Amino acid sequence: MATRESNEQASGTGRRALLGAAVLGAGGTVLGLAGTAHAARNPGPGHGRGRGLDSLPVPTIIGHRGASGYRPEHTFGSYQLALDMGADIVEAGDLVPTKDGHLVCRHEPEIGGTTDVAGHPEFAGRRTTKTLDGTEVTGWFTEDFTLAELKRLRAVERIPANRPHNTLYNGRWEIPTFEEVLRWQDEQTRRRGKQVWIYPELKHPTYFRKLGLGLEERVAKILRRHGKDRRNSPVILQSFEPTAVQRIGKLVGNPLVVLLDAAGTRPWDFTEAGDPRTVDDLITPKGLKEIASYAQGIGPTLNLIIPRDSAGRLTEPTTLVRDAHRAGLILHPYTLRNENPFLPAEFRKGSDPDAYGDVFGAYRAYFATGIDGVFTDHPDTGLLAREEFVNR
Repeated sequence: MATRESNEQASGTGRRALLGAAVLGAGGTVLGLAGTAHAARNPGPGHGRGRGLDSLPVPTIIGHRGASGYRPEHTFGSYQLALDMGADIVEAGDLVPTKDGHLVCRHEPEIGGTTDVAGHPEFAGRRTTKTLDGTEVTGWFTEDFTLAELKRLRAVERIPANRPHNTLYNGRWEIPTFEEVLRWQDEQTRRRGKQVWIYPELKHPTYFRKLGLGLEERVAKILRRHGKDRRNSPVILQSFEPTAVQRIGKLVGNPLVVLLDAAGTRPWDFTEAGDPRTVDDLITPKGLKEIASYAQGIGPTLNLIIPRDSAGRLTEPTTLVRDAHRAGLILHPYTLRNENPFLPAEFRKGSDPDAYGDVFGAYRAYFATGIDGVFTDHPDTGLLAREEFVNR
């Protein structure tokens, strides 16, 4: 998720300050904490004790592209670790199509930064420049490869300056397909004895529709094939394009979420259609009421919940949480990360781009606004923060 995120190219080196034993070796401990947090959950709008969305804890901890703070994103290594750490939902994955119409999980259709494609001389001629949602992008694109060709590639860490440890895992995992993710979800549900949830995003739907590779119909067909196209199915669908959310909502019954970029920006489908509205219009009571007519939630950037000032420090919360709840919507904002460059300035410790700041202070600030969940690259930290929050 979250194509448009700030500071993702922060550079530098340094040694990550690990949170004691809570990072890689404490999966069992974190799972135990998650169980306690479920028992102490605070029900919010749309969260009862039934099935579907109502069965999720509040706040929900969503593993952003898996446990992408610890493993290269959108790999089964990242997804698996997120579950081992106790994430309530795994964002598996950002869906983009191949040349032959399969859906694969990549952060973007351009895969130069997330795979070893540059090291494959047989694909050197595929490198090209395209206009993606109004921006020129140079690299290799999934829609120019067959699935068989993509399966020859291996995933690599996308932001190595912030996550040098993750580069140890470069080359270990191939690119997963959406079908493989759904089978993995079933297998993990059986093995763990509890329902595993996933949260796929439809990436650049307008762009791919113009290429004859419409995402909505493909996603719907696969979900129906696996019997996961219903209101209570453990698959939440999301997109930055409201019209894509409306379109997929006519094909399947799954819970739907509209992602919201920074204030003042315009969804690309609005731009293509000549719709002058921006995110500012969508987060008004009127805009939220409209979203609630076809979706169950919104996924705003954290800065729409609590803006930052020019120095990067948190200011006063907006009324978005209150207004969305009044419209009957849940809020799953993105993305809370442990590393210094991604935290509000007051929670950073030192200047190392791969060192952890006071992430628990940041969680306390955002949880206090009443959000229903949060996307995080570090599910273990999120679960520890929730344990503290719900038992405060």
